[in-house]
Amino acid sequence: MFHIMTTKNTSAEKTEKLVSLQKTFFRSEKTLDLEFRKEMLLRLQKALSDWEERLSEALWIDLHKSYEEAFLTEISIVQGEIKNHLKHFKKWAKPQRRPTPFKMMPATSKIIREPLGCSLIISPWNYPVQLLLNPLVGCISAGCTAILKPSPYVPHVSAIIEAIIRETFDEQYIAVVQGNREANSLLLAQRFDIIFFTGSPALGKTVMKAAAQHLTPVVLELGGKSPCIIDKEANIKVAAHRVAWGKTLNAGQTCVAPDYLLIHESQEKAFILEFETAIHEMHGNNVQESRHYVRMVNEKAFDRVAVYLNDGTIACGGHTDRDERYIEPTLLTNIPSNAHIMQEEIFGPILPLIPFSETEEAIQFVNAREKPLALYYFGNKSKGEEVLRRTSSGGACLNDVIMHLANENMPFGGVGSSGMGHYHGKESFDAFSHCKSVISTPTFIDPSFRYMPYKAFKWIKKFL
Repeated sequence: MFHIMTTKNTSAEKTEKLVSLQKTFFRSEKTLDLEFRKEMLLRLQKALSDWEERLSEALWIDLHKSYEEAFLTEISIVQGEIKNHLKHFKKWAKPQRRPTPFKMMPATSKIIREPLGCSLIISPWNYPVQLLLNPLVGCISAGCTAILKPSPYVPHVSAIIEAIIRETFDEQYIAVVQGNREANSLLLAQRFDIIFFTGSPALGKTVMKAAAQHLTPVVLELGGKSPCIIDKEANIKVAAHRVAWGKTLNAGQTCVAPDYLLIHESQEKAFILEFETAIHEMHGNNVQESRHYVRMVNEKAFDRVAVYLNDGTIACGGHTDRDERYIEPTLLTNIPSNAHIMQEEIFGPILPLIPFSETEEAIQFVNAREKPLALYYFGNKSKGEEVLRRTSSGGACLNDVIMHLANENMPFGGVGSSGMGHYHGKESFDAFSHCKSVISTPTFIDPSFRYMPYKAFKWIKKFL
């Protein structure tokens, strides 16, 4: 079913040359020109349109991702980000006036946003288009250069992206480096001005450790176990349908997919029935034949996730086919407290159900674990807002899942072990920028009291 293709590592010599070329190009100051940035955004916009069909075909080959899902979750998100930046980035780039305290008069104060410089963007395989190109949009609009490192686990997509970038941009400005973790290590040994990484918390630690050698700032978009709370007041039919959608989107290989379900004990049986109904409504009676159901990225991922089926009682689903890397959407009940499935991010279409009798139990369960990238609550809105107030997560939805990252006007990012920094929209521009504080002081007056030996100090002290 799947085509076999491997990604060849970019040589060390080529990688080092690209980094050197980009540093030289950045120092030319060409990227400081706002019109240049606009032209580059327009080029990327056109390239996405020209290569849309081939990108979609590659996503189908590597992940069995339908055109509709490829467009909705990958291509359209990048297109929307480009449009947003084209509309606003010049305003974001303008110097911003700030108030000046009386003690500093007649000086004026402002903030100038300057590009950080040469950037490294490393993306994962689960959304290989948008998680690589979305940060690139902010990089371009802020005036940086970029080395892009796609994932070797989706070789067809990575090859298409390299072709797009090579056709669209000069390599001294934006270039692609291909390869496995050895290529990552070589890149991380170079000195960049910012590293933008999307991936697992374990690899995030490796990136942060490498960045520390050069005191390089990082944006880490990681993951974790995102809880979904179904309370007794929830509309169970709607909740089950939305959770089923969020858990089967990309076959659960989504960093903000519901990872485990904390469900009020009175709702568990009804939820299981409604979840199964929702799955069949979206994917038909035989999910394996659905054109819209993605496969696990490789055999290793299949084997890792399939083992979780042994960690509880299968309430619905449970069928697998290793040859097709297929795992049916599955609900698990009767989960032991020490089960392996509750220790690591699942990143697949299996959802463990953990019942509770009082909302307080769910809050304490969440707070006893690492801070998640997302938290979802279904039930009474006021109670949900109280849950959000008492828990910490990168983002959240009330009576929905995943949709908080679809709004390009809101920042997306993690907290604690689920990440640091955020992006989308203006936050993407800011992520690749340095805010430089500037005080402008006129020379027509030069009061002596600011200098040693600080005459009239007792009087001046009253105004400070």
